[in-house]
Amino acid sequence: MNKTITVTPAAQEHLQSSIASSPAGTIGIRFGLRDAGCSGYAYTIDFTDTKAEDDHSFEFDGVKIIVNGAHLQSLAGTQIDYVKQGMNSLLSFNNPNVVDACGCGESFKFRDQASE
Repeated sequence: MNKTITVTPAAQEHLQSSIASSPAGTIGIRFGLRDAGCSGYAYTIDFTDTKAEDDHSFEFDGVKIIVNGAHLQSLAGTQIDYVKQGMNSLLSFNNPNVVDACGCGESFKFRDQASE
């Protein structure tokens, strides 16, 4: 299984800018999951000033992405992108482990929970 998280150049630029204006002590971006919506999970992305022993980190030209070990299997292979659509811009996540999403696009399921 590919346990790598990747970040596109557009997302790197956006995240570098965000980190530069983040609170003092920020060491990177924590990328994870939370329970949400009707399908099960949603992504979280926050500034972090800590790295736990079971965290995994991925570095991209000065942008450190930190993932909790418990989330790594579900996030493995995810590409983080920064997309501009008209006047809107957002971080986009292309995760090969997602098999289903709710109609509103707020939450999703992974392979291991699709049979539930």
